[in-house]
Amino acid sequence: MYKTLTAALALALLTLPASAETFQERAAPCLACHGERGTSETENTPSLGGQQAPYALIQLFMFREKLRLFEPMNEMAKSLTDDDLRTFSDFIATLPKPAVPTDAADTARMARGAALANQNRCNTCHNPDYSGKENVPRIAGQREDYLAKTLAEYKDNSRHGYDATMADVMQTVAKDQIGDLAHYLAHQH
Repeated sequence: MYKTLTAALALALLTLPASAETFQERAAPCLACHGERGTSETENTPSLGGQQAPYALIQLFMFREKLRLFEPMNEMAKSLTDDDLRTFSDFIATLPKPAVPTDAADTARMARGAALANQNRCNTCHNPDYSGKENVPRIAGQREDYLAKTLAEYKDNSRHGYDATMADVMQTVAKDQIGDLAHYLAHQH
């Protein structure tokens, strides 16, 4: 159902001429999946709130050029100009950071996740508070399911970044540890 909804939203966005739409109308399909205020409520869909404009710009460019493959995003980005990419990435940077999850964190999982984050020096690139910087994403408060999915994709090399850093880092994390790392990061403020 999610892919059908996303494809329908993408098609709706693409069938209207860009010049006939306001920016709010063009951004509506983005917010429908990624959350009206930047916090996604859609399974395996990242929250965009709190992301840095340079990171968002790189990701949008990668989707447009099919360097990062996810058909709904590739379709939505394919007609975007460089100016559109900058406008959307600047807009994304204004969205508030995701709210702290309302579910209670599991103490044992948090401890295991913290140890993994420390061991792999996640706070070096993603900042000590995991807020991200420049071209490095905010991972604090990100959806746990999305984090687990993404980390697993880096681990099995099915997701490619603009460099190999994450694939290298994830080689030392066992598959059964990914959930604890995702749980820990999702519960950071």
